[in-house]
Amino acid sequence: MAESQEQHSSTLSLERTPNVATVPTRARTRGRFGRRLWQYRVPLAFALPGLAFYLLFYYVPLLGNVVAFQNYLPFLGFLHSDFIGFSNFTALFHDQLFWKATINTLEITVLQLVLYFPAPIVLALLLNAVTSNGIRRVVQSIIYLPHFMSWVVVVILFQEIFGGSGLLDQYLRNHGNQNPINLMTDPRFFKALLTVQVIWKDTGWGTIIFFAALVAIDISLYEAAAVDGASGMRRMWHITLPGIRPIIVLLLVLRLGTTLSVGFEQIVLQEPSVGAKAGQVLDTYVYFNGIVGGNWGPAAAVGLMKGFVGFILVITANWAAHRLGEQGVM
Repeated sequence: MAESQEQHSSTLSLERTPNVATVPTRARTRGRFGRRLWQYRVPLAFALPGLAFYLLFYYVPLLGNVVAFQNYLPFLGFLHSDFIGFSNFTALFHDQLFWKATINTLEITVLQLVLYFPAPIVLALLLNAVTSNGIRRVVQSIIYLPHFMSWVVVVILFQEIFGGSGLLDQYLRNHGNQNPINLMTDPRFFKALLTVQVIWKDTGWGTIIFFAALVAIDISLYEAAAVDGASGMRRMWHITLPGIRPIIVLLLVLRLGTTLSVGFEQIVLQEPSVGAKAGQVLDTYVYFNGIVGGNWGPAAAVGLMKGFVGFILVITANWAAHRLGEQGVM
C-alpha cells in the first residue's frame, strides 16, 4: 500500500514538473533573447544614439520617395498631392537634358574610377616603402591636409592656377602665347579637371585604409621572401597586393554603389562657367530642376533611380566578388 502511494505521488510530481521538451520553442527563444539583451545592456545603450541617428536621418526620409509618384506641391504635402503613378519617370525619359546629365555623370564616374581609385593604393605603397618613420609622418600630414579644405577653397586655388589671368595664363603670355587656354572655362577639359581636383584633394586621405592594411601584413613573409631571393617588385606582387586585395575589393564594391553621385558641391560651383551641356550631372539636375525649378516629382524620381541603380551595382559586384573567391561586403 505504501509502495503504491509513493508511486502515485512520484507520478503526480512528474506531471507537475514542466518538461523542457514540452515548453514551446518560441517561449524558449524569447527567454534566451531577453537574457541576451540584459547581458549586453550596456553596449546596446551606447549604440542607441547611433541607431536613432540612422533611423531619423537615413531611414525615415526614405518615406519621401513617394514624391516620385506624385504631382507634389509643398503647400499640399504628401497626403493631399495627386498620385500620378510613373508619369514623372516617363517625363524624365523624354527630357534630353536628363540624358545629357546621365552621360556626363557616367563619363566622370569612369574617369574617377580609372584614375582616382588606384591613386590612394599607389600612394600607400610608396609610403610603405619609406623606411624613415619621421619622413613618413611628415609626408602623411602634408597629403592629408587638402582633404580638410572645402570645395570653395579648392576651386579658388585651381582658378588662380589654371584660370584666366592665373599662373598658367601669365606663364604662357610671358612666353609668346597671347591666346592661352582657360582650362576652368573650357568644356573640353571640364571632366578631366574635376578628376584632377578629386585626386589632389582626397588621395592622401584615401591612403589611410590601405596603409592600415599594409601595416597588418605579417613582416615575416617579407623576410622569408627576401631570404629566398625575391626582388622588391616580386615581394610587392606576391605579398603586398594579395595582402590588401580584400580591402581593395571591398572599397571597389562600395564605390560602385555611388556610381551616379560624383560630387554636388564641386560641380555646382563650376558648372556655370562651362554650361549645363558639359557640366550638368544628375545631382545638379536634381538641384536646378527640383529645388530651383520646383519640379519636385521628377527630381525625386531621379533620386529614386539613382538609389535603385546603386543597389543593383552593389549586389552584382558583391556577387562577382564571391564568385572570384573574395569576401565582398556581406
